[in-house]
Amino acid sequence: MATILIVEDEPQIVAFLSKGLRRAGYQIQVAADGIQAMSLVASGEIDLVLLDLGLPVLDGTSVLSATRAQGIQIPVIVVTARAGDDEREKSLALGANDYISKPFRFSELLSCVRSYV
Repeated sequence: MATILIVEDEPQIVAFLSKGLRRAGYQIQVAADGIQAMSLVASGEIDLVLLDLGLPVLDGTSVLSATRAQGIQIPVIVVTARAGDDEREKSLALGANDYISKPFRFSELLSCVRSYV
């Protein structure tokens, strides 16, 4: 069973994602800020990351950049309210595997997740 790290600081979104992904058979870990996310990613126990860009302490762009700079190639799907093409292009250039804009349908997210784990 794959483990998905949800990196999100909004409790309602975490609850929504956690519930749906658990029902789909995934194990879930949660980080509310970028520092927690970096620690969990470095543990080697994560199979996929759902990463918000607007995080406290260390933003999602910095988490993505640092993860790739360390040679960690875990699939990362950016899930963010920042819907502009610039943010999407920047995230993909930094090594994100995919980019989903909020709001989204859970079925769209699940389909994307299944393509990586």
